[in-house]
Amino acid sequence: MSLAREDALDIFLHALRATRVDAAMERSVRTMDRVLQIDRHSFQLSRYGRLILIAIGKAGGTMADAFLRRVGDEALRFEGIVVAPEGAGPVSQQFRVYCGGHPSPNAASVAAAMDILETLRSLTANDLVLFLVSGGGSAMVEQFLMPGISLEDIAATHKVLVESGAPIAAINAVRKHLSAVKGGRLAEAAAPAEQMTIFVSDVPEGELDALSSGPTMPDRSTVEDVYRIAEEYRLVEAVPGVVGEMLRGQMLAETPKAGDGIFERSRWSVLLDSVSLEEAAAVRATELGWQVEIDNRCDDWSADRAASYLLERLQVLRQWRARICLLSAGEVTVQVPAGSVGRGGRNQHFALLCSEAIAGSEVTVLSAGSDGIDGNSPAAGAMVDGLTVARAVEGGYGVRDALAAHDSYWLLAKLGDTIVTGPTGNNLRDLRILLAP
Repeated sequence: MSLAREDALDIFLHALRATRVDAAMERSVRTMDRVLQIDRHSFQLSRYGRLILIAIGKAGGTMADAFLRRVGDEALRFEGIVVAPEGAGPVSQQFRVYCGGHPSPNAASVAAAMDILETLRSLTANDLVLFLVSGGGSAMVEQFLMPGISLEDIAATHKVLVESGAPIAAINAVRKHLSAVKGGRLAEAAAPAEQMTIFVSDVPEGELDALSSGPTMPDRSTVEDVYRIAEEYRLVEAVPGVVGEMLRGQMLAETPKAGDGIFERSRWSVLLDSVSLEEAAAVRATELGWQVEIDNRCDDWSADRAASYLLERLQVLRQWRARICLLSAGEVTVQVPAGSVGRGGRNQHFALLCSEAIAGSEVTVLSAGSDGIDGNSPAAGAMVDGLTVARAVEGGYGVRDALAAHDSYWLLAKLGDTIVTGPTGNNLRDLRILLAP
């Protein structure tokens, strides 16, 4: 492995270690004399009749476990629900654990939503509910507002939205207005209890109402936005009939907004986000002697557009400095044709796109997800360099063929260029590392 490849992998793995949920929870949460301190917020636990913990998302199990360790003996007073990916064990016997589906809701997603709503609706003004929210919760906890909609129709609706070509903000706007648990509706169910939400964020800074579709946040989108989006992306014809009728008949109810009384006792705190990941990567890259530049302008761009932009940016920086490390956090999009059977994800697709542009050069590109999962593959992402295209040709499976088939994983795995971490119990978006000696 070349020195640049070693450094790129070192930078990524260091960023993962430096942004562990347990370490961040240790910095932000503490208890003393039965007072729970979360950042600048204090809660006298002896004042509350019930202490409820609701943890949802890809980091749900990790967050719940880390939080309970921080509150010591007070952990025994907490009850509640943890919704996490498959394989997350029970945090404690007083918690009910569901393995919600992702990227599509499953039966556990619906059961978890029903349990959470029933639990929250039983609370009074004398109770405290702590929400631990991370990415992935949009699918892992779901129940539609209209009663009687089947799981098949719910899952089909999610699939249509994800494959519609609409940006994530538009997708979330529709999700929120169809759902009984999104767009502030968990906060609505919990009121008048006191509420505190801790976020591990996989959304852009300042857009927390998009995280897991904002179950505890005031919603900025409106029903008018939803009807416009439905028309623009022809959703009425694509979603299951009962959902299409709701959109066609403009039958959706508005979500809770900023200033609504249900949020009077709500507070929020960000534990970790993509800035945390990027800053940790920058520290390690500097230690390794690279000159760091951060550029997130291409967040939510298509993978091909983002690849072109970042590689051009890298070339401009190389004209003025040596040993450049260009970091970019966030997500890129890949339009996958219906019926595609290839394996991979946006990070591996992005890496392969870059491999064509850097063929024969000294540039190294790494792109991987902080959750350890990239699309429908077992890899977190991949790393390529100037020799990748030639090695692929020698192996009999060209880069262009893999890209056309949306089959990036099989080629990159064959070359030994995938990055496999396993699920990390965290979710802070993707990190792209471009190195030019």
